[in-house]
Amino acid sequence: MTASTPTPTSTTARVLVAEDDRVARDLLCEILRGEGYEVDTVDDGMGAIERAQAGDGRYDLVVSDVRMERSGGFDVLAAFTEKAPATPVILITAFGDVTGAMQAIQRGAYDYVSKPFNIEELRLTVARALERRRLVAQKPAPSESKTHLQDIVGKSPLMLEVYKLVARVAASTATVLVEGESGTGKELVARAIHTHSPRSGAPFVPVNCTALTESLLESELFGHARGAFTGAISAKRGLFETANGGTMFLDEIGDMGPKMQAQLLRTLQDGEVKPVGGAEPIRVDVRLVCATNKDLDAEVKAGRFREDLYFRINVVTVALPPLRERREDVPILVAHFLAKLARRERREAATLSPEALKLLATYSWPGNVRELENAIERAVAVAKGNVVLPSDLPPEVGGGAGSSPAAVAAAGGAGGGMAGGVGEGGIIADRPNLAELERRYIQLVLAENGGNKKKAAEKLGIDRRTLYRALERTGDDGGSGEADDD
Repeated sequence: MTASTPTPTSTTARVLVAEDDRVARDLLCEILRGEGYEVDTVDDGMGAIERAQAGDGRYDLVVSDVRMERSGGFDVLAAFTEKAPATPVILITAFGDVTGAMQAIQRGAYDYVSKPFNIEELRLTVARALERRRLVAQKPAPSESKTHLQDIVGKSPLMLEVYKLVARVAASTATVLVEGESGTGKELVARAIHTHSPRSGAPFVPVNCTALTESLLESELFGHARGAFTGAISAKRGLFETANGGTMFLDEIGDMGPKMQAQLLRTLQDGEVKPVGGAEPIRVDVRLVCATNKDLDAEVKAGRFREDLYFRINVVTVALPPLRERREDVPILVAHFLAKLARRERREAATLSPEALKLLATYSWPGNVRELENAIERAVAVAKGNVVLPSDLPPEVGGGAGSSPAAVAAAGGAGGGMAGGVGEGGIIADRPNLAELERRYIQLVLAENGGNKKKAAEKLGIDRRTLYRALERTGDDGGSGEADDD
């Protein structure tokens, strides 16, 4: 821990752990008892709910898995919110996503931790939750979000922080600046903020600041009066009026010209717009979410962006990481895009060979998530069957050499030791021995199930322990860190 780590309020703080996986439960107990806490355990959500209903306030903290067979973590959270609102609840899940984070934070969870969890981070989160318990009782949970935004996908620590920040700022009226490279999903984050806000029933209006000239952008945003300029044969309502009561998303605001920057600043300060050629200002109530792939701080220093406007739009900053910095999310994104394609095309979902998945996981993705989605759509379209091979991937990803021995070897070597190749002949193209064949088949089933070991074990007809032992025996991590089971 760092020097800033909160000290536990008491070495005898009592923690309840609800987890149906014995291995994960034992690990949590070991970590918490190592910090000096008293730990009680239950092996399902119903057991935790019964403790909450006892109503004696005996627990200082609850740590619960989200997905359990008999009542899940959200049921546990609801029970403690109602019966013991001063007891903070930390939820743990292998399926980190924006919907889960939104639900957890908005329903009143103290925090939301993704598996496999970082032990030091978990210790710090627990210590902070116990310190907070001394100061405030947990508030009753707000109502559940109206819309599930499933296109923001990932369970990496970086994305989990994004989910939690979005969940916390959604209910406010603060202006938000979303930073990130092109293709990282900035508009999806803006839509998430709007959809989970009290303004969700009003319009969400996206505007690309680079798509229009400055004069056209002025007319689009603020509207114009009849006869304001050549061709203005009738008055036009501006997009700020259209977004009244809702949210406006200004994409690539760093490319906005000086005149528009000044007018936007005035609108934010006064809460009103004046149509081009109009006489009277119009009051508007619009929440602004902006996005840029530029370093606005550097733009301000270079004199290309107004410092006062920068401070106005940068109340809360959400930084989206590039895909190359969260490679563990690639298998999850791939599974998401394959399922999305299957729904759209009304067909059975395609799967990726382990070699193809390894290539995707090691590519740098300069176009980020958008490029990955395009690559998956292209690969599924050209694949001869329902399994995507390395030769089906775009050339820049590494599949352009077809199924030549060199390409097969490269695909097998990418990502840490996948010997031999799938090629056009399937997993036995190079006649592996039985041990290698077993390993490849396990990898294939894991890939087909998005890395979820519980589902893969069921598909293979073995229990999870047998699968874990097989993975340990081969020195494999089970698919580049993709989603484990809960």
